[in-house]
Amino acid sequence: MNISRTNTDELNAVVKISIEKGDYEATVNETLKDYRKKANMPGFRKGMVPAGLIKKMYGKAVLAEEINKMLSSQLTKFIHDENLQILGEPLPNETEQKPLNFDTDETFEFVFDLGLSPVIDIDFKKVGKLPYYEIIIDEVMINNQVEAFQNRFGSYVDAEKSTEKDNLIGSIKQLDENGAVLEGGITVEEATISIQMVKAKKSKTALLDKVAGDLVKFNPKAAFANDHYLKQVLKIDNAQAEALTSDFELTVSKVNTFVPAELNEEMFQKSLGGVTDVTTIELFREKIAEDLKANLSYSSEYRFLVDTKETLVNYVGMKLPEEFLKRWLVYSNEKITKEQVEEEFPHFVKDLEWTLIKNRLSKDNQIQVSEADVVALARETALMQFRQYGMFNVPDEYLDNYAKSILKNEEERHRLIEKKSESLVLEFIKVNAQLAVKSVSQKAFDDLFEK
Repeated sequence: MNISRTNTDELNAVVKISIEKGDYEATVNETLKDYRKKANMPGFRKGMVPAGLIKKMYGKAVLAEEINKMLSSQLTKFIHDENLQILGEPLPNETEQKPLNFDTDETFEFVFDLGLSPVIDIDFKKVGKLPYYEIIIDEVMINNQVEAFQNRFGSYVDAEKSTEKDNLIGSIKQLDENGAVLEGGITVEEATISIQMVKAKKSKTALLDKVAGDLVKFNPKAAFANDHYLKQVLKIDNAQAEALTSDFELTVSKVNTFVPAELNEEMFQKSLGGVTDVTTIELFREKIAEDLKANLSYSSEYRFLVDTKETLVNYVGMKLPEEFLKRWLVYSNEKITKEQVEEEFPHFVKDLEWTLIKNRLSKDNQIQVSEADVVALARETALMQFRQYGMFNVPDEYLDNYAKSILKNEEERHRLIEKKSESLVLEFIKVNAQLAVKSVSQKAFDDLFEK
């Protein structure tokens, strides 16, 4: 067997592999002998089928399988031994690869194209300062969060007269063109109408200052902000909502007004997931500020990732074997056309450049994701999902079991490993790069994404 490599340029190489008869003959013969021992054909005792017949029936397939095995293992070994950093996978050369004939050939020659990874060298002293934005927690943000908690745990109570923020509850009935209740028309006995959802000024005015027992005529189709709310109130389907033009009459039975939750220890505990040591408004606001800072740190980290990617990609200025990569993308995915590859290639290149930089930093600095890292991240993911459903005090056993179920999914496990790997690389960059830490308002931070 003979293997050779020729670099066509710094990013592309051609590997030629020649497999001769002496490389495969013994293994092919042994395999055919084994086939003969196991062959069970009519007219012959088991194991006594003539060797020539076995070779005629299976020789070509056995030869092709053995050649493919040798080719795969030797090509992989060559790439490893030569320490070649390749992109994608080897592709058959489109010009030098000759057709193979397993019936007549004794020597088989293969020619592969390789796409080589560019050399990546990062000196953080020369990179320049990387921006890191810390979002300022101000009184407005804390006030807004307090108000959000009060609204979340508030409740509706009976009111005397309706205002713009209230709900009217009562019987609502469809009217005919003469203003009488339509026989067989739409009727909802316990309808709830939020005056805030009424967009038409005339209708909103008609619903204000109402008390139990009042009668109101209005057109819901014209009054409500959207058909979704119309269907919800009248309990009708899409077709009925689209065709509806009638007036309705509402007989008010009750007026409900929303009262935000009182700022007390019970409300503090509900808002903070059962935390019991927050007993005053001052402590409540401090805890909110603390939680806001923790939550906004995720935004800061994401922005740091965005800026770091852009800065390092520009600093490295890497070149890639683009034509090879385009071929490989089509070759490795039958569902992708050449036209799609051309269209999406710039996005692919951006992702690949960052991946190569990240992998180089990980390899050079021995940054590795441990199993404990993955389990901890899966547990954190589970905790966040529970919190989305308002479950804050989840027993450790539940978290551990849910984390295990997450990690059983190989796709999810791979996603978490990649996420943790990226996080560790960013932590390494923070320590070794020069950071320009900037304190900004939430608005100023949001404006960064508009540029």
